Amino acid sequence: MKKDFYEILGISKNASPEEIKKAYRKKAIQYHPDKNPGDAAAEENFKTCAEAYEVLSDANKKAKYDQYGHQAFDGNGGFGGGQGGMNMDDIFSQFGDIFGGGFGGFGGGGGQRRMKGSNLRIKVKLTLEEIANGVEKKVKVKRKVQAAGVTYKTCSTCNGQGQVMRVTNTILGRMQTAATCPNCGGAGQMIDSKPANADSQGFITDDDTVSIKIPAGVVDGMQLKVAGKGNDAPGRNSVPGDLIVAIEEIEHEFLKREGENLHYDLYISFPEAALGISKEIETVSGKVRIKLEEGIQSGKILRLKGKGIPSLNSYGNGDLLVHVNVWTPKTLDKEQKQFFESMIASENFVPKPEKSDKSFFEKVKDMFS
Repeated sequence: MKKDFYEILGISKNASPEEIKKAYRKKAIQYHPDKNPGDAAAEENFKTCAEAYEVLSDANKKAKYDQYGHQAFDGNGGFGGGQGGMNMDDIFSQFGDIFGGGFGGFGGGGGQRRMKGSNLRIKVKLTLEEIANGVEKKVKVKRKVQAAGVTYKTCSTCNGQGQVMRVTNTILGRMQTAATCPNCGGAGQMIDSKPANADSQGFITDDDTVSIKIPAGVVDGMQLKVAGKGNDAPGRNSVPGDLIVAIEEIEHEFLKREGENLHYDLYISFPEAALGISKEIETVSGKVRIKLEEGIQSGKILRLKGKGIPSLNSYGNGDLLVHVNVWTPKTLDKEQKQFFESMIASENFVPKPEKSDKSFFEKVKDMFS
């Protein structure tokens, strides 16, 4: 079972962004590979801290984590809000500003940094049925990829190290720090030759079909990640960025979603309410038939267990709440009007609510409890 992100960084859930950053930097320095050479446990702790910071430093991801826990980022097909198998070079690339110039890349002593390409972002629209059952989508994305025939040479500014050393005179003496090479951006390499159809970085734009496995129970606005399906980065040892998939829920014609529960408004006539009737209604798994007893009241809520949306945390399905509404006709012909006029004084048409008939406010309270 994965450890709580707040516990990993040693902070409370109310920690400010600055406190989160400070706590992560402290942990990162503690477990940094330069300070713990050959220590596999320290390396694993270093990765875990980076994963925790990657989520808690992002307001949207932090909100999802606070609500859903690790399950918010543990979808199928390599999705995740955390590092999800990110290697050490990826961590240095993504969080270089946290470490400053005091540490080098993984491998000790300020070596060449492994470049990571930029992320791509797309929206995927899903129906309620697709959300309820999970779905695999194939989408076309335009990615920047390295053109065939691109060759590289060692950067002359940093001699392939990806960093340049700077010496500064301070009141404490001469301080030496490492900074990212301004010429190659930390890659340690420069383009030597490229084909005519490539841009200045040696890229061409390519159409790629990406298969995305979307787990059941996702919510509108949630972001999933497909690792390695973003843009390429320059350099021989670079790694591509990721494809960020934003979920957009298509509004259903009859069903309204509330978390894992669904709501359905069922309208019936006076005769149907008085006599009772069997009705067919929509669900995310197809149509089902329900039986309404005679004398059913408007405002009655019928709960169909397990007919809602699956929990992203694998806690089962929500329910389908059927709201019964007795439709009052707006116009009556002469014969119908005479009938109802004759029934006004009838004993059976006088409202007689029982103690078991809850008020509107009680029903709303029950619905949200």
